Amino acid sequence: MPGFEVIGREEFEQVQEVFQDGGGILFRHSFDHLRNEVYKVRDFEDAFAQRMEVRHALAVTSGTAALRVALAGLEIGSGDEVITQSFTFVATVEAIIEARAIPVVVDVDDTLNMDSEALEEAITDRTKAVIVVHMLGVPARMDEIKRICRDRGILLIEDTAWGCGGRFSGKPLGTIGDVGTFSFDFAKTMTTGEGGMVVTNDTHVDDMARAWHDHGHENNPELPRWEDSRHGSGFNYRMTELQGAVGLAQLEKLDGVIAAQRKNKAKLMSALDGLSGLTWRTIPDGAEETADALIFFVEDNYSALRCRQLLLEEGIGTKILPEAITWHFAGTWDHMPELVSARSGDLASRFTRSAELLGRSVALPVNVLMDEGMPERAYRALIPELR
Repeated sequence: MPGFEVIGREEFEQVQEVFQDGGGILFRHSFDHLRNEVYKVRDFEDAFAQRMEVRHALAVTSGTAALRVALAGLEIGSGDEVITQSFTFVATVEAIIEARAIPVVVDVDDTLNMDSEALEEAITDRTKAVIVVHMLGVPARMDEIKRICRDRGILLIEDTAWGCGGRFSGKPLGTIGDVGTFSFDFAKTMTTGEGGMVVTNDTHVDDMARAWHDHGHENNPELPRWEDSRHGSGFNYRMTELQGAVGLAQLEKLDGVIAAQRKNKAKLMSALDGLSGLTWRTIPDGAEETADALIFFVEDNYSALRCRQLLLEEGIGTKILPEAITWHFAGTWDHMPELVSARSGDLASRFTRSAELLGRSVALPVNVLMDEGMPERAYRALIPELR
C-alpha cells in the first residue's frame, strides 16, 4: 500500500530546496543561470536508474503517460497489434489506443497476471509488442513470457505500476523486458502525487522516448532550447521539479516500505491461514513481490461479495477485488470502441477464465503502518463465511 503513508520531513526538505537554493525554477529544463545546479527531475532519473540497475530512466507525468511514451519510444503505431492482459487498469489499453495501435487482450492465470499460453495463441504476424502487467505487486511468469517474445521477435513492455521495487529471478521488475514503466500516483508504493517513469537499457529507445515526451525536443547541447533540433513531433509529458523533489525522497524510502509490506502481509496470511474456505493467489517461482495486497480465492462471486461486506462491517476495506473490478477487467470495457472492434463486438464472453478467477477473488490492502490488531480483526470478520 502506498508511499503516502510515510510522507514526512524528507519530502518537505527536498521541495524546499527548489525554492531556497534552486531559484524557484519548477521547469525541468533551462534557466541554468537561476537554479544554482538544482535539477530535481534529472537527479531523480539518475537515482532511479541506479536503483533499478538500468542505463536510462525518463520521468513523466503519470504511469499512463509512461506507457504512451514507451510505445512512442519503441515506434509502435497505426496497425501494430499490442497484446496485454484482461486484468489491469484501463490505462494499459488506453495507451495502446492512443498510440493508434490495435489492443489485443488475453486471459490471466492463477497469478492474476498474463497467461503465457493465452499470449502465445494470440500472436499474429501483426503483433509488434506485449505489455505484461505485474498486478498488485506480484510478478508475472516472466521467464515464460520473455521466452515467447524473444522467440517470436516481439517487443516486451513491463507495466510495473504496482510492482516498483519487486524482483523476478533477481532482476528488478521493469528491467526484464525491452522497456519498463512505473506509476507514482498517490496510491502506489512510492508516490510523487502524480508521475511515472520509463526505463530501458536501449539508448535509441530512450532518445526517441525522451524527445517524444517533450514535443520532439532533442535537447541538443549545441543549441539553445528555443532553436533545438528535432526529428519528429511529440507531446508534453514532462515531470515538474516539485514532483522530482518528492520522488527523490520517496525513492530513499522504497526499500523500507516494501520490507514493511512484506512483514505485514505475512502477519495477515498467518492470521487467515486457519480459515478453510480460501486458497491463496499463486506467486510464481523466482518472484519477489512488493506485497501491495493479499489476495485469496473463495468458492464463487457470492462468497467474495459476502467477504467484502463482512470486512466492511469490521471497518476493513478491500482493494479492487471485488469492488472495483469494472475499472480493472477488460470484459467490462464496452466504452472502448477500439477494444470492442478488436474483439468482434463481444467482450463479455471473451475472457471466461479471467472472469471466473476475478469473480471469486478478494484483495486485502497491505499497509505500511498496519494496526497490530488488524490481522485478528480480519480473521474474526471472515469466520462466518469461511469457517
